[in-house]
Amino acid sequence: MTDYLEIIRERGSGALDQKMGIEILEASPQRLVGRMPVAGNTQPVGLLHGGANVVLAESLGSIGTQLHAGPDRRIVGVDINATHHKSATEGFVTGVATAISLGKTLCVYEIVITNEAGERTCTSRITCLILAERK
Repeated sequence: MTDYLEIIRERGSGALDQKMGIEILEASPQRLVGRMPVAGNTQPVGLLHGGANVVLAESLGSIGTQLHAGPDRRIVGVDINATHHKSATEGFVTGVATAISLGKTLCVYEIVITNEAGERTCTSRITCLILAERK
């Protein structure tokens, strides 16, 4: 059985994920779970910034696509959307990315983000492209 969390640890996280405080808790191409602190990722009025939700969603979907595609393939996000349902003002939000489609060239994930009370705060969907191998 592949230890996807170990693969992620060995690869390291991106600079933006580090700045946002994103931590991957569970990982496979089919399902990823990550969390992010609200503190440090807010609007001036103290609410979690909507763009922070999108960063968490894109990180989870991109990591899942990379795990599906393999370490020698490059991937890029080509579409993302987010619907913000409820604000978060403290603690952590948790994103659960579930694969909708894992194809040869496209992967699609739905990401549900919840607050510490388990309330849905955001729903996002991302489509990632697996680029052709370069010779």
